[in-house]
This record gives sequence, C-alpha cells and structure tokens, in this order.
Amino acid sequence: MTVTLGGPEHLLGDEDVRAFVRAKVSELALAGRSLCVVVPDGTRNCPLPLLLQAVADGAAGRVSACTVVVALGTHAPMDDSARQDLVGPIPFPTVNHAWWDDDTFAEVGALDAGTVFRLSNGRLEESIRVRINRLVLESDVTLIVGPVLPHEVVGFSGGNKYLFPGLSGQELIDVTHWLGALFTSREIIGVPGTTPVRALIDAAAALVPGERHALCVVVDRATGGLRSLAFGEPTEAWTAAAGVAAQTHVEYLDAPVRRVLSLVPTRYPDLWTGAKGFYKVEPVVADGGEVVLYAPHIREIAAMHPAMIDIGYHCRDYILANWDLYRGLPRGELAHSTHLFGAGTYDPERGERQRVRVTLATGIPETVVRRANLEYLSPAAVDTESWAFDPNTLVVPDAGEVLYRLRSRS
Repeated sequence: MTVTLGGPEHLLGDEDVRAFVRAKVSELALAGRSLCVVVPDGTRNCPLPLLLQAVADGAAGRVSACTVVVALGTHAPMDDSARQDLVGPIPFPTVNHAWWDDDTFAEVGALDAGTVFRLSNGRLEESIRVRINRLVLESDVTLIVGPVLPHEVVGFSGGNKYLFPGLSGQELIDVTHWLGALFTSREIIGVPGTTPVRALIDAAAALVPGERHALCVVVDRATGGLRSLAFGEPTEAWTAAAGVAAQTHVEYLDAPVRRVLSLVPTRYPDLWTGAKGFYKVEPVVADGGEVVLYAPHIREIAAMHPAMIDIGYHCRDYILANWDLYRGLPRGELAHSTHLFGAGTYDPERGERQRVRVTLATGIPETVVRRANLEYLSPAAVDTESWAFDPNTLVVPDAGEVLYRLRSRS
C-alpha cells in the first residue's frame, strides 16, 4: 500500500520529512538483507541528502550491505566529489551507473514484438532485450528515490523510469526515446497516466525479479523543499506523486507568446540536458515564434554523444523521410534531435519547416551551433532585465522543470 505525506498546497518541514521516510524504511524487512538505493544525478532538483540520511537512519544496523547507485541513463559520470555533494554524508558507498561498460549489465529477458506493438499503439514492432544494472539483481531489496515532474519522453518522470532508462541497457533507451519522438515531445510531455512509453518501461520493470519500493517526491520549485512524498510499490507511488506534480509543475497561459527566454541553470552541463529549457516551453510559443536558451556555462552539445554535431537537429518527419541515412544511428540520439528541433514539417520540394525557432545563447561556438542546424545569439546580446519588460517575451528562470501550457478554451 502506498502512503503519502503532503500535497500540492503543502510545504513540508525537514523534520516531518525525516520522520516519514525513517518510519517507512524501518517498516521494510531489511534485517540481514542487502539494499540497493537508486537515485537521479545532479540534473534533477531534489534534496537527496535529506532523504538519504533518513533512509540510512531507517536501514542502519539492519542491512547486510547497502549501495547507492546514480541512475545516469547515458549522462556523464559524476566524479567522487560531485557524488558526495549529491547524496550528502551518508554511511553507504555511492557509485555511478557505468552504462559504458557491458559488465555493468545483467539480462532479465525480452519484450517480444507483439507486446511492443500493442504497448506502443502500433508505432513500433520489434523485440527488445531488457538489460539492467546487475546491482539491482544482486541486492535483496531495491529502493528508488527521486522526484516526479513533467518529462518530454514519458509524460512524467520518476518511478520505474529510474530503472529504465536510468539503469538500462542501450536497447531499451533507444526504443523508449524513439517512441517518444514518434509521438513528439509536444504531444506527450506532461500527459498524466500511463503513456505508451511509460507502458513499455513498466513492462520492462515487470521482468526484473526482486523486491522493489519507491519514494517518489515532488519538489517545491521556489524553495527546493518538498511538497509531497509517496512511499510504496513503484507504480503506485509514482501515480500518487504525478498527480501532485501535475498541479505544482504546470503553468498555464491564456495566450501564446512570440518569444521565450529560458534561463537554463548550471545543473544542466551540456545541451543534451539543457534542452529541457526548450521542451518545457514549446507548447506556449506561437507558430513562427522563438525560444532562446540562455546558458553561457554550456560549452558543448553532448559530451557523451559527440555524434550529435553531425546528426544535427531536425524534425521527426525529416528523419523518417531520410531514414536510409539515419537507420544505423542510435535512436536515442535521433530522438534528442527531434525533441530539441520541436514540431515541424518536411517535404522533398519545400524542405524542412520548423514551427518554433530555437536559438542558442550559450558558450557553444557559433560554427558548431549553425552546423547543428540551430540559430546562434551571443550571450552578451541578452539583457534579461529588458527582455522581461517586453510584452511579447516570457522570461523563465530556472528553466527545465516547470511545464508551460496554454489554457484550453472550450
């Protein structure tokens, strides 16, 4: 049974959070058993030190061993210092999910082509190997700890998503991200309930043996504190948290805007992660409008995916029309390409049309930006204060977590 604390109108005190988490972990049957705690990396805003210290308090003296693993997906590894800052002074070792090393994984089965076809609403028909970090299989109990918020690939992040793609082999990463791209980010981001991508993730998680629980939290975007916690079976806990996040992490506008200035925070170290500053605002930009990603600290497109410079950014229909050129490339990278380009159209005679122009005001050199098929603006040309007074411009601070939508008019 999932137990919750707080809600969309709450701001929880640290001691209330500690007491709730400590009590829930204390109720788990951990005596003499090993525990694997799965957490997000630094690209997610979450008070992990507070949560993990409470987990440690509830588990200490009972578990035979405990390891905290950072669910990188395919993000860059965190060094020792960064991992320590991420989790705080807990008595358990913290390791990266070493997705680049095949020895990291154990295979737990496969999703057959018929299942994939059914769950993807007929968009894909192929079998998928399901591999996961072997730490999950080698531990008696797994506890997923992390925030839930709108997500461009799956609808809302969190829950089993920290296993797939967080601790996943490349096969499922490619398929789930490409499936999200086929639906398009604009159509799937912030969709409540079980999207087709979420259905694939949950089906893969069902193949993983062992006991699993989740602590799904919703972070207050103003203070960094917590609005709610849900503890229980991963799917149920995620459902409870997503219901709260749908109220706290979605802003509604009455009319579209011509331009958005997304102030991308430093927790996003490259464009691969910083592109969230586009995904979350694309729905409110008028046709022919522009999103400017302001991030002078970002100096490269994707350290872990250098091929993105050559792939560039294109709409879904362009890639599908030129599939012979792209079929051999990782579909996770192709998905990122379409997500940042945004909605668009393509035909061989008139070429590619982008609904919303994407302009980078970053530390990435202009030659690289234009080669990648995006627009360039010097960061020095951006005056955030004057842009904020422009009635046609929406300035979004700490961009990347709150989704902006247009209020429906019936």
